[in-house]
Amino acid sequence: MFKLTRKTEYALLALHELSVSAEADVTKVREIAEHNQIPFPVLAKVMQRLARHNYIEPIQGARGGYQLHEQAMTTNMWQFLEEMEGPQGLADCFMEASCEQLEFCSIRSPLHELDRSIRQFFYGVKLNDVLGRTSNSFGAPFISGTSL
Repeated sequence: MFKLTRKTEYALLALHELSVSAEADVTKVREIAEHNQIPFPVLAKVMQRLARHNYIEPIQGARGGYQLHEQAMTTNMWQFLEEMEGPQGLADCFMEASCEQLEFCSIRSPLHELDRSIRQFFYGVKLNDVLGRTSNSFGAPFISGTSL
């Protein structure tokens, strides 16, 4: 079933950590890794990916680290998931047409509707919502504290 990879979970934890820091603060990867018990080398790569997609900004120098890009927090979760994990879909046939059953498939249409509903839900959820920075339709932050 649909499940986030560890790297995406680590990305969300790091973004949450940066979001609770003061706006002007620069946070080091090692601090985030230690606070959230994430392996440093893995988190360093995750942070590079987040920077490449403009969720965070790297700050160079002795006091360097990362800062959050506020405008990135309005990104919808579907876009975030695809940037972190690659193309998403409930079944492979929604992302590639190489399925041998495609011509005879009796469940493709219902699965397509389910896939569309899932996408629509994730399009409606912003990164701010997941990080607990805004109210959402569930009436509470998705994340409380720093753990998922």
